[in-house]
Amino acid sequence: MDRKRIILIGCCALMVLSALLSAINRKRAVEPTPGPREEIPDSLFAPRQRPLSGPNPARDFSNAVADAVEKVKPSVVVIRTEKVQPKRQEMTDMFGFRRYYRDVFEEQEGEGSGVIIDERGYIITSWHVIENARDGWVVLDDGTKLDAVVVGFDKATDLAILKIKDEEARFPAVEFRDSDNVRVGEVAIAIGSPFSLQSSVTVGHVSQKRRKVHILPYEDFIQTDAAINEGNSGGPLIDVDGRLIGINTAKKTDDQRMAVGIAFAVPSNLAMVVAKSIIETGAHEWPWVGASFYTIEKPLRDEIYGGTGVLISQVWNNTPAARANLLPGTVVLEVDGVPVQTEDDVKRVIFRKAVGESVKFTLGLKDEKRLEVELLLEHYPGSTT
Repeated sequence: MDRKRIILIGCCALMVLSALLSAINRKRAVEPTPGPREEIPDSLFAPRQRPLSGPNPARDFSNAVADAVEKVKPSVVVIRTEKVQPKRQEMTDMFGFRRYYRDVFEEQEGEGSGVIIDERGYIITSWHVIENARDGWVVLDDGTKLDAVVVGFDKATDLAILKIKDEEARFPAVEFRDSDNVRVGEVAIAIGSPFSLQSSVTVGHVSQKRRKVHILPYEDFIQTDAAINEGNSGGPLIDVDGRLIGINTAKKTDDQRMAVGIAFAVPSNLAMVVAKSIIETGAHEWPWVGASFYTIEKPLRDEIYGGTGVLISQVWNNTPAARANLLPGTVVLEVDGVPVQTEDDVKRVIFRKAVGESVKFTLGLKDEKRLEVELLLEHYPGSTT
């Protein structure tokens, strides 16, 4: 063996020995120093939660919303229908010269929401949810499917009443709130089944009250920014205590931007009056006194009528108003003790009552005298649709 080969073998041996020593040193560097043994969790992703401490208004608000939803959900139902809808179809004669149109009928499935208002199984919903329905049923929050029949409806307010076909069972009914006491800015919670997503919850606020948007014959809407979409109609609008403040009925939205819009609900006070009337008689009888009213314009109100806003504009013969000798031009100060400033204020008080009940008008006379007149409400003889 020559000298060069011996030197090469020696260099290789030194390199291998150096690499081996470096590996041993690295292993020693990463080994933990012996000491007390520490508990290692089973998984690095194990949930860790510290006990809550101290007040947290956001948490309190979140819990209040969740409690309200939990309270009301058993009263909310999905309403499914089978409808026969007319569709206009363009036709031509056999030679292709003359065009004409005919109505063809298509079977469609519909879906909306409702809320149980009586433990006997009475449900309030929107009329347009069940309009033209040939068959229908409701689905409870727990998934139970039950047949239901239409008791009656009122097109003027787009409300309808259904009854579950079970005379023995009792169902959880929603709690009502006086919608007149609802304040603008309050939290409002909508529950329904938009796009067939049962028991969906959205949260917003009461944006405004007493809205008119000219989509129904009679409107006194609560406006809300809680998201309401197709399938929400007929469902409840509730407060943070789980009390019904309105029935979601309509929305105005940009057709090109779904799920963005302004929603409206029929106030619970009006909805419950209509519901009670339908349950008792099968239809809603609108009360009236036999007079129409006029809202005085603001400048005239201050200069001529001392701030009063409403006049009797017309009185019909052989009506409660005529029998009480009410005269056109008379100033109306209060109705049932409620100060009125517009004709809508007068209607709101009257429409909260039923046919046969009495209503008291406080009239303003000359020399600042006041006169109280009590009238018996009669059934409105005309059409409200």
